[in-house]
Amino acid sequence: MYDPTVARLTYRALLGRRRALILGALPLLLLVIAVAVRALAGADDQTTADVLGGFALATMVPIIGVIAGTGAIGPEIDDGSVVYLLSKPVKRPTIIFTKLIVAIAVTMVFSAVPTLLAGLILNGNGQQIAVAYTIAALVASIAYAALFLLLGTVSRHAVVFGLVYALVWEALFGSLVPGARTLSVQQWSLAVAQKVADGNMVTSDVGLPAATVLLAAVTVLATWYAGQKLRSLTLAGEE
Repeated sequence: MYDPTVARLTYRALLGRRRALILGALPLLLLVIAVAVRALAGADDQTTADVLGGFALATMVPIIGVIAGTGAIGPEIDDGSVVYLLSKPVKRPTIIFTKLIVAIAVTMVFSAVPTLLAGLILNGNGQQIAVAYTIAALVASIAYAALFLLLGTVSRHAVVFGLVYALVWEALFGSLVPGARTLSVQQWSLAVAQKVADGNMVTSDVGLPAATVLLAAVTVLATWYAGQKLRSLTLAGEE
């Protein structure tokens, strides 16, 4: 289910000079904010939770997921080079699964690692806040990568749709409309993080059992459907 050649090509596409600069911009901004807040306000648990929850998890992680997930396959479909890949004796589910693994790895590195570093800078992992949000970023990275990889497979405007979801649904509606929070990857990942953090610094509107089921369902269904769409694309090209 994993093809090293497909993985190498995907890593090369995602970590090219221009895309790597884009991927690194938000993590760098998070670290700058963390240093500035720590210097100005000192170590404070609530401030740490606000920064990691409000910026890292609500904005940085989904945007990086959009870049990595859609970038893993979207450009190849847009420029037609996917036909070359599909002509190779590699099963379509293997292509999707390999690209998903790469997208997850890139999203985790560029989101979870800076989240942990920012948390350590802000309060030294007091009340396990840094570790909790890092786990939330890791869990969310899996679901976001699968969801946005699917978008990259089914739409030529995947980046636009992904950013609308990340910035409008997750960041805006997810913070203002109670009902929308239950359909938010952010809230599902927070349910996992809530079990790690001490006290009530990390909270979620979704229970852990439901969040676990929803995270797994979104990941599996999005990956399966992306494989089906890629298979349909092959058949259409052959016809």
